[in-house]
Amino acid sequence: MAKVKKQAIDNFLKAKNIAIAGVSRDKKKFGYKVFELLKKQGYQLAPINPNIEEIDGIKAYSDIMSLPEDFKNLIILTKPDQTDKLVEDAVKRGINNIWIQQMSETVSAIEFAQKNNVNLVYKECVFMHAEPVESIHSFHRFMRKLFGLFPK
Repeated sequence: MAKVKKQAIDNFLKAKNIAIAGVSRDKKKFGYKVFELLKKQGYQLAPINPNIEEIDGIKAYSDIMSLPEDFKNLIILTKPDQTDKLVEDAVKRGINNIWIQQMSETVSAIEFAQKNNVNLVYKECVFMHAEPVESIHSFHRFMRKLFGLFPK
């Protein structure tokens, strides 16, 4: 698997409509933290969670197929055992920008997305790329750049 290029990350983040699979209402969970960050940064979000109807006043969707048509970007924050189906459904639905958050990726999901010409980001944390990068993420990003581990 090739390393993710900065261009793929930039292409993903320039969109303003982003669907997020794996959002939780629990404000302590990672899925909620990503949702909160992107909302604060002005993105129009479509949370995907079959167990809830809304999060913070934003309508939630039960699955990828029920998303509004203008959502062509998906962040996957689920456990890896859900990732393959999410990527397959996204490709069927015409979503061409997918970010599989580190720890959610599977080799088969990455290969499937690449075979289907998806602008794919994986093994990267959205907190280190969604500007402005704050707190510990800013330091972590600095260290990755210092050691040549940040996408180019």
